[in-house]
Amino acid sequence: MVKSLKLLRQTHPQTVVKPRPTKRGRSPVILFLMLLLWSLILGWGLAQATESTPGTVDAIAPRYELGQELYLENCATCHIGVPPGIMPTETWRQILQDPEHYGVQLPLLVDPPRLLVWDYLRQYSRPEAEGEQIPFRIENSRYFKALHPRVELPQSVRLGTCISCHPAAEQFNFRSLSPEWEDAP
Repeated sequence: MVKSLKLLRQTHPQTVVKPRPTKRGRSPVILFLMLLLWSLILGWGLAQATESTPGTVDAIAPRYELGQELYLENCATCHIGVPPGIMPTETWRQILQDPEHYGVQLPLLVDPPRLLVWDYLRQYSRPEAEGEQIPFRIENSRYFKALHPRVELPQSVRLGTCISCHPAAEQFNFRSLSPEWEDAP
């Protein structure tokens, strides 16, 4: 066959003879298994990359991140930053407008930082019920009580006591729990 190809090329140089491709048959089952294995490895890798829990109370939309940052910068320097969802929106509105802050005289935030903080607090706080008395203490907040149904709360809840159950509260991480509450029902 090789001689006949050489002879053909010598007598008819313009004729191009293409060699036949060798047929290597891959079983569709093997291809499917390879694709399945690749998908499993990729899925496992992605699961490992996204397994961590967010450090804050809630995921914050990019629009409100600066407001949260300003809130923590202005409010969490003297005490633990309280998650907005613990108190109703009206409580936050009044706190932002009153320079008398639980017995301490504070300078009020001015615009635009005040507006950014207010947008953040308004977005992530909860509405008050009709006829509800506006709570200014955490222990009076029905949301706080709803989030802590199995916790025997002291008569007066202080922000510093949050750390006993939430060791990372100073970093605004209330998802991290102390070992005694980690697997509590």
